[in-house]
Amino acid sequence: MIQLMEVSKFFKEKRAVDRLSFTVDRGEVFGFLGPNGAGKTTAMRMMTGLLQPSDGEILINGMNILHHKKKIHSQVGVVFELPNLYMGSSIRSNLELFAKLYSVSLSRIDEVLDSLQLAESQKSKAGSLSKGWKQRVLIARSLLHQPQVLFLDEPTSGLDPNSAVLIRDYIRRIQAEGTTIVLTTHDMHEAEELSDRVGIMHAGRLVALDSPQSLKQAYGKDEFTAEYWNENRVITESWPVAEESTKDHIYGLLASGRMISLHSREATLADVFAALTGSELS
Repeated sequence: MIQLMEVSKFFKEKRAVDRLSFTVDRGEVFGFLGPNGAGKTTAMRMMTGLLQPSDGEILINGMNILHHKKKIHSQVGVVFELPNLYMGSSIRSNLELFAKLYSVSLSRIDEVLDSLQLAESQKSKAGSLSKGWKQRVLIARSLLHQPQVLFLDEPTSGLDPNSAVLIRDYIRRIQAEGTTIVLTTHDMHEAEELSDRVGIMHAGRLVALDSPQSLKQAYGKDEFTAEYWNENRVITESWPVAEESTKDHIYGLLASGRMISLHSREATLADVFAALTGSELS
């Protein structure tokens, strides 16, 4: 559904994106990750036609984004992190405006209002809504024309847990219906939970591309973490499960009676990210 082939973007002397190549399959949730300044936002803007690549080619559903922009935009939905709604208008009025732009029937508005639990509040002004409610309106607006591809930029950033769960459940639902989704997030748990594959960018380059589980196996390390007494102080220390010396540490603490607690910890996507970029995400 999405193909990037040796895509680069220059801003004067700076190469923001460096020969980026990957594909996203039809119906896949692709987690697009990276620290601030890694180039993922620039890449997203090129994939949605907001920026023109300096080099390379981008195809959406087999069409070049530069040559078929209008047709591609009819098949693509985009949700930005900033709530760019008409704040003085109601939820329904916001959706009606975009329904007219896309020549979508009014019955479709009712469908998306119901699916995102917005119907009872459709007369509320957008400016009076919480961030979670605004995000739901943005997602509803982006899905009015039933796009084949949906780009989501930090869809649950700053939301309360209930709103975040509702949106994640809805992402799974529209994926099951066949929508291809490209998702950027700083929440590693969310990326791991939702993504079929993740691509991690660092300094403009794609440094890893695989399923979350495969990346954890390749770059993460399972550990034992112990809390123990040491001269009237509580110490916390971790050791890799696979290292031979780990059992000696644990047996020594148990034999001396200094062990307070012992836990095993599996590798996470955050561990992978830190190993590849030297940074951590929340």
